[in-house]
Amino acid sequence: MVLGKRRDPYGNFNFLVEIDGMIEAGFSEVSGLDMETQVSEYKEGGVNTYIHKLPTQTKYSNIILKRGITDSVELWQWQDKAAKGKVQRRSGSVILLNESGEEKVRWNFKDSWPCKWKGPVFKADGDEVAIEILEIAHEGIERV
Repeated sequence: MVLGKRRDPYGNFNFLVEIDGMIEAGFSEVSGLDMETQVSEYKEGGVNTYIHKLPTQTKYSNIILKRGITDSVELWQWQDKAAKGKVQRRSGSVILLNESGEEKVRWNFKDSWPCKWKGPVFKADGDEVAIEILEIAHEGIERV
């Protein structure tokens, strides 16, 4: 019996975010890497045993980036311009790394722009990191 090479799944904790070729490190969470293709049902005359299911539009969820607030202002400036009506569309990637820090999987997204920003929650008795959330809309994602 021939056994194939064992392939353990990668952990979800070792990743990078790249926007327009610049690595944006320090994100504690990335979500929204999903898409859904809408289904149109078609009943064909004379065929009563089933309904045809046809693909129509594909919808991509917004990507949500969470990170601790630092002195870095690049992402703030990008979203601030978008909020003022000067949208700058950018391409980017979410990169999954293995335990050695080597790139293993990359999801590229295109024509993205910030559509929502949420600032930190402050508590006088808190001891957590101040987190900001940036949500970006995009027009497609691919795994490479």
